[in-house]
Amino acid sequence: MSKKTAKPPAKKSSSKQPPKKPAKTQAKSAAKKKPKQPGRKPGPTLAESADKFALYQRSVQSPTVDIEFFDAEFQKHRGRVPLSVREDFCGTALFSVEWCKSDARRTALGVDLDGPTLEWGRTHTFAAAPPDAVERVTLAQADVRDTSLPAVDLIVAMNFSYCIFKTREELRGYFAAARKNLVDDGVFALEVYGGTEAVVELSDERELRGGLTYVWEQEKFNPINHHTLCHITWKFRDGSQLYRAFTYDWRLWTLPELGELLREAGFSEVKFYFERVEADEDDDEYLTGTGEFVEHTEIENQEAWLGYVVALK
Repeated sequence: MSKKTAKPPAKKSSSKQPPKKPAKTQAKSAAKKKPKQPGRKPGPTLAESADKFALYQRSVQSPTVDIEFFDAEFQKHRGRVPLSVREDFCGTALFSVEWCKSDARRTALGVDLDGPTLEWGRTHTFAAAPPDAVERVTLAQADVRDTSLPAVDLIVAMNFSYCIFKTREELRGYFAAARKNLVDDGVFALEVYGGTEAVVELSDERELRGGLTYVWEQEKFNPINHHTLCHITWKFRDGSQLYRAFTYDWRLWTLPELGELLREAGFSEVKFYFERVEADEDDDEYLTGTGEFVEHTEIENQEAWLGYVVALK
């Protein structure tokens, strides 16, 4: 998604299932040239008729799952319900709208640099939501490091968006700005991913309903600086493709780096959460998510994992 610059390998479902072991293909050959399309009938293909922003919301985002987690953790650590949120790199502002739908007292500020993407959100995301929720959402075309933005209870950076900052100085600066824009007992939350397959070239396909296939491609990874180049493609049942609809050039930050930089930016505590998993009943090679995210100070590395980093002001 334009300017919502990080896309997870898999969407969190309502049961919060983590990515299972992917059926990989080598990404090198796929990255060299756009695949040829099969013979087609007259008229537009499904890919030509598709809306990439709507596909992104469907394939990647699960804001109600995220909100449930943030609400519970905020109340646990702060003893009150969080009411104001800032969604950094908000893209089409789906999280912001769902936040306001979740409680009539809540307000949201969505921040993104990309004007056309914000306008898509105003036209489409807003239109699909109740008017009373929409009127409590404000969208700002601004830099997330702008410290003149209003202070809020909670700031979130979902889908690894902060990975656009490739140096420690840039990322620490963003974290410090976020801390400044939190109320005294505010909380900052990041979505993170990693695992042994996060640092290799691969292409992971996931089937969706309606004959749609979501493809997450890791084209390049440089182990020297952790710079990585990734893409999202959608394949349709008529054989057409929305090829590399989104491309992301960012740094894959490690958990120790994130913890260190958040503390250097002034946060008092940093906590890491991962989903509790169980062996699949049908195939013990796979792990199934339980829907419960638990704080850990030590975990066993997996091929692919999703988690949250929560920083307390």
